[in-house]
Amino acid sequence: MGEATADLISRARAGDGEAFRQLTEPYRRELHVHGYRMLGSFQDAEDVLQDTLLAAWQGFAGFEGRASLRTWLYRIATNRCLNARRSAGRRQAKEWDVPHVEPPEPTRLGEVVWLEPIPNAHLEGVIDAPLGPEARYEQTESISLAFMTALQLLPPRQLAVLILRDVLGFHAAEVADMLDSSIESVKSALKRARAGLQHRRPTTDGREPPPASDSPSEDALVANFVRAWESADLDALVALLTDDVFMSMPPMPFEYEGRDVVARFCAGIFRADRRFDLIPTRANGQPAFGAYLRSPNGTSHGTGLYVLTLTGDRICAMTRFENSVLPSFGLPRSLPHLPKPG
Repeated sequence: MGEATADLISRARAGDGEAFRQLTEPYRRELHVHGYRMLGSFQDAEDVLQDTLLAAWQGFAGFEGRASLRTWLYRIATNRCLNARRSAGRRQAKEWDVPHVEPPEPTRLGEVVWLEPIPNAHLEGVIDAPLGPEARYEQTESISLAFMTALQLLPPRQLAVLILRDVLGFHAAEVADMLDSSIESVKSALKRARAGLQHRRPTTDGREPPPASDSPSEDALVANFVRAWESADLDALVALLTDDVFMSMPPMPFEYEGRDVVARFCAGIFRADRRFDLIPTRANGQPAFGAYLRSPNGTSHGTGLYVLTLTGDRICAMTRFENSVLPSFGLPRSLPHLPKPG
């Protein structure tokens, strides 16, 4: 521990709020992402982060420095997240509410209706940070929508152990201390969590990896998607989809699997002269778009956020979130009339 850090700790223990802020500021963003992985909700994670920092401030006199400050903060955050999961009134599944659109019969009803996207801006500096020696996953994979969905189906304690051990790379002894548990109990929970995650994650065997972020191949695929969606060109859109493409739309539980049924769904969206403007952004490390429905007066109103999952030069999943998430991405609720170039 450096002299400057020791001085800050001493001042924070004595009630110096600015010293406490300087100590904890470097960990705010990663603790927010940790809460997001635990809870699946960007907003719930923000609430837990504030709760964690308040608890840390109120209990800082008890920080003895036996573990690092980062580990101590993760202990508080993890237990706050477990409390939030136990007491959470999870968002209820929502009825279909798209006017003038009759959806096809869903392939199945999804369980994780509370899932929200996280803006890439909140991942900067977190998914590139060095990991502990026990980590098993690439950070970009461990924030993807498919991984996040599978995580949410694990029992809370197994979820916590898997994130702390396999995603963040903490040692078993550290995790046991964080959870007031034994090393044997942590190992047992991790074994069950890995099996549960394997069972729930969609198979990617034989599937090509996605193109690199912001690469020419990703840019080309994204541009083709935008062109097809904005012009309501169903054939061009379907040509971009894998045979087993998957579509979901939390908090509505409808899920569609397979090109034919996804094509029928998109045809229903495009019918009745519904036309959209798409504004690009990124969510969960993936290409995303604010979707704005054009109205007769020329204004486009935000209807939701689409996030694409790519494989090779195709789209293998599309997730549609509600327009309430747009402000988190710095996107407006509506757009003035924007004449298209050319």
